[in-house]
Amino acid sequence: MTRNDELFERAQRTIPAGVNSPVRAFRSVGGTPRFFTRGEGPYAWDADGRRLIDYVGSWGPAIVGHAHPDVVRAVQDAATRGLSFGAPTEVEIEMAETLVRRLPSIELVRLVSSGTEATMSALRLARGFTGRPKIVKFEGCYHGHGDSLLVKAGSGALTFGQPSSAGVPPEIANLTVVLPYNDVDALEAAFRAEAHAIAGIIVEPIAGNMNLVVPSREWLSALRTTCDRHGAVLIFDEVMTGFRVHPRGVQGLYGITPDLTTLGKVIGGGMPVGAFGGRRDIMQKIAPLGPVYQAGTLSGNPVAVAAGLATLALTEAPGFYDRLAAKTRALTDGLAAAAKRAGVSFCANAVGGMFGLYFADRVPASYAEVMACDKERFNRFFHAMLDAGVYFAPSAYEAGFVSAAHGDDDIAETIRKAERAFAGA
Repeated sequence: MTRNDELFERAQRTIPAGVNSPVRAFRSVGGTPRFFTRGEGPYAWDADGRRLIDYVGSWGPAIVGHAHPDVVRAVQDAATRGLSFGAPTEVEIEMAETLVRRLPSIELVRLVSSGTEATMSALRLARGFTGRPKIVKFEGCYHGHGDSLLVKAGSGALTFGQPSSAGVPPEIANLTVVLPYNDVDALEAAFRAEAHAIAGIIVEPIAGNMNLVVPSREWLSALRTTCDRHGAVLIFDEVMTGFRVHPRGVQGLYGITPDLTTLGKVIGGGMPVGAFGGRRDIMQKIAPLGPVYQAGTLSGNPVAVAAGLATLALTEAPGFYDRLAAKTRALTDGLAAAAKRAGVSFCANAVGGMFGLYFADRVPASYAEVMACDKERFNRFFHAMLDAGVYFAPSAYEAGFVSAAHGDDDIAETIRKAERAFAGA
């Protein structure tokens, strides 16, 4: 029995399924999850001492690599001054100023401790601002585990959502309208039927939680114009994409301005942090300025914020995002070429430092197309790569991440190993 096996067996005695977040359990791909002991640059070491080239990167935050010296130093310095106060600190102001400077759509911002808190708060704020009860979300997009968001599509294109988790009352699910991603006609039909009741739209403007799915420019623009026409609030959930795909997120990449933005991951540099912000008139509805209540004892935690500020500072180096995008595209192009040589039906896509791998003939544009990919072939590929020392997301329905620390040699090694893995997939 390996050390990973021992730890997993031990964990299951005291932790549900042995993990503290479901995808970590490897249930989608099978086998034993890897318990990590340390990370450095593009690498992570598991409990058996095996070094892995890591393309998960804590699900996105490790954009400058694991344990970057500048980030570690910032955390250490902050910790010596105190771990938490439950009171304002100057570093919170610095983070707010940085976010407002880098994302012009944000005029005021509130820090929280997780992406889930950010999206839950943004939805409450949209409802409080408009006085309307319903939210539109899109099939395949994940926005945290708030009750209003754990909703799947109903049996028809325009039916109310149905709970996708036990414990979510149908009455709450009925306040969420679930539509297909990248479908302008469905969007317009929903607003014709329900505009008077829709408070806002929440969307992953580039989806990363059903694998990487890129929006059409027409559809993303339609979200903006539809909200403008009907007085609804457009919320970009950039918890994953914020500062990952572009210096100003998806909104900068596409030139589309949301009313509210939710952030996380990169802005914490691997520490637990989140934020939501946007138009001043909307944000002024948040307590204590307005009637929409939101609070958090550890919000703006000085150690987490210090890690985030150090990370964001590193991403402002000239050419940072161009280099990151080039590395990511080199990886996906190389993997696609390797699969073609092996005669495997496979394609890949990349935006900034995010990528998607699909065992399909073409890049998916919707949840339905993602679900049509060959999941079993992905699972075999995943384990072959894991055995070869490369760690991809343990699910066919998650995006991957490249960091600034990944070198040309790491990309080349990954492609060489993938060629052998494709042959067995």
